[in-house]
Amino acid sequence: MNRSHWVFRLSFLAIVALVMAATWLVLRQLGMPASLSPAAISDWLNQQGMFGPLLLMLMMILGVVVGPIPTLPISAASGLAFGMVKGTAIAVAGAMIGAMIAFYLARVLGREVVQRKLENNPVFSVNGSQRFLFVAVLITRLIPLFSFALISYAAGVTAIRAWRFALASAIGMLPMTFVFAGLGHSFEFNPLLTVAAAALILVIMSTLPWYLSRRPQSRLSRWLHLSS
Repeated sequence: MNRSHWVFRLSFLAIVALVMAATWLVLRQLGMPASLSPAAISDWLNQQGMFGPLLLMLMMILGVVVGPIPTLPISAASGLAFGMVKGTAIAVAGAMIGAMIAFYLARVLGREVVQRKLENNPVFSVNGSQRFLFVAVLITRLIPLFSFALISYAAGVTAIRAWRFALASAIGMLPMTFVFAGLGHSFEFNPLLTVAAAALILVIMSTLPWYLSRRPQSRLSRWLHLSS
């Protein structure tokens, strides 16, 4: 890797870090509530007038890229402050911007190294399975326990194309964002059930490529393009 590549990567990282730090400082200076409950966030956003939707988007972007702000209360607050439809649209827009920033950050910093180390892996190689990765992102986006940020960063070092990642993320996050925006004050999910579902999906997604690589002629393997 030549010097210009390192300069570009470090510059990109520095710019993202500075923008996220500036966003955090702006939100804190404007009085973003420390409790981050949906009701508190909603009240604060309503006090910001026409800047409320923009601040909601900034909170969601920061929550996805850096993670100091949980995204579920923001989704619930979006419905309280702006209604289910408008609130969902704003929250999804912010989450998508944050997801793409995290995705490209991981791609710029780590994709080349991972690809060299795992050049024969059906997920990380140059010709990695696009269908499998699309389905994996889609399903994990449907489970609220999975870290939105970690999924975005992890996807960035895989072979998935940016447009497929964006599409899978948008489709996967819409249902739960809409639900949490509608729940508002009462938003909650069953921790035990969610953890169990997340663990099951994680095991399946982790072992499925290996399992199918041993059965390259199976119908599912051919459909997911995991056969060699």
